[in-house]
Amino acid sequence: MNKNELVSAVAEKAGLSKTDAASAVDAVFDAIQGELKNGGDVRLVGFGNFSVSRREASTGRNPSTGAEVAIPARNVPKFSAGKGLKDAVN
Repeated sequence: MNKNELVSAVAEKAGLSKTDAASAVDAVFDAIQGELKNGGDVRLVGFGNFSVSRREASTGRNPSTGAEVAIPARNVPKFSAGKGLKDAVN
């Protein structure tokens, strides 16, 4: 499912127009992204948790040349599924 299909599904389930559903989906994504950008986390009970994890600097290897490459430290987004989502999938 891509974003357009998600917007269509939300519009159908909520009885909204596609433009209203697109605004709602964009607003949810923007809210989650904004909270993660500020270092917070988003907990949706029964669905899952969005959080930010710190990945420290490391040294890797270029697979084609074998040369060492410095990989800088960075923050990475994480999602862990909640029990309700896990149960629904299984």
